[in-house]
Amino acid sequence: MSHQQAGENWVPQEQAGAVQPDATQRELYDGGMAVRREVLSDEHVDRANANTTEFTAEFQNMITRIAWGGIWTRPGLSRQMRSVAVLTAMIAHGHWDEFAMHVRAALRNGLTRDEIKEVILQSAIYCGVPSANTAFKVAQNTLDQIDASKDSNS
Repeated sequence: MSHQQAGENWVPQEQAGAVQPDATQRELYDGGMAVRREVLSDEHVDRANANTTEFTAEFQNMITRIAWGGIWTRPGLSRQMRSVAVLTAMIAHGHWDEFAMHVRAALRNGLTRDEIKEVILQSAIYCGVPSANTAFKVAQNTLDQIDASKDSNS
């Protein structure tokens, strides 16, 4: 088993992510951007990039490299499982705009509407009924928007 040294810690290479361990910052960014586009959609990422300012540029670069390039590219979990973890975290912390975005992403990652419902039901026990109540409202609104968009494109 090969390892990568990170300070005093050794990390098994196969656990270091798909674009790591010897990836340059540019490779992390490019790999992260590819996954970000696959999960969130080109439209979403293009909109986020268009709204990037000098003030927010470093943050956008950081989340693309670290969250998308360093975490979402890791082989240890499927994208569906990652979506379940993200949805639950968004519910737990009450990040409703991000939750709505990740409902869309979860569908893109292969979760069904019923599976999203089950994630919210499960979160009611561990994150609280009020949070799950809000999550159902936000998810329903998001799904209604998706359906309306499909209807208008038909």
